[in-house]
Amino acid sequence: MKRSSGVRLCATAVVGALSFALVAGCGNGDARHSEPAAKALSGAELKKLIIAEGDVSGYKVEPVPATRAKPITTDGARCRPLARVMSGLPPLDAAAKADRMAMENQKKSPSAGPTSLDDLDEGKFKETMKKSLDRDVTTVTLASYDGDGAERALTAVSTAVKACASGFPAQQSGTKMRFTEVTGEKALGTGDGAVAFSAMTDTNGADAAPVHTEVVRTGSTLSVYFTTNLGAMLDKKAYTVSPEVVKAQQTKLK
Repeated sequence: MKRSSGVRLCATAVVGALSFALVAGCGNGDARHSEPAAKALSGAELKKLIIAEGDVSGYKVEPVPATRAKPITTDGARCRPLARVMSGLPPLDAAAKADRMAMENQKKSPSAGPTSLDDLDEGKFKETMKKSLDRDVTTVTLASYDGDGAERALTAVSTAVKACASGFPAQQSGTKMRFTEVTGEKALGTGDGAVAFSAMTDTNGADAAPVHTEVVRTGSTLSVYFTTNLGAMLDKKAYTVSPEVVKAQQTKLK
């Protein structure tokens, strides 16, 4: 009998300990879930945080012109996040957004005085035009999300970069194009996560040329950077998302 009572007492103690552990565990779980969910910033707040004229040395910052704002579209949902960020849009719909365009100041030619384009031969004319176009143009978009929306949006970009590595068809303002290749790149920005990639464009049989995009998450806000450099593209020179622009914008978000 005594042995039986001892077993019962031991069993009761074990059950009690397990019950306490389970209750404590549930309490911890409830505490985790009680943490306030991330709250999206408003459009007005994003406008205060996005880069403005004077924030980026060597660049002019202004509203995004209508020609730059024309969206790139694609029929396939799989690659749509890439088409959206290359249009200066959030990869997934956001609670609020704000955008700006940063254009690099034209590089000064080491040559003497200015020369009329009419006085140049064809070779010099093309060279001069390439030099005039050799400057980065970066669309910057800030997008804010509720809850885990920013994380999901960044994951959508990361997933699409891998899924669309062999390219995808798209169009812009009725002009058909194809991105022939999508390649992941090292991100310039720092934050809570970042994805960068280049996409080779082929428009109406023209030579393929790269464009560069980067998406950085800072809390509940995404920074989207889309950079083109027509001069570099024509001259087949390497370029990247503008480092100065990324640094200036990420600094404002800290």
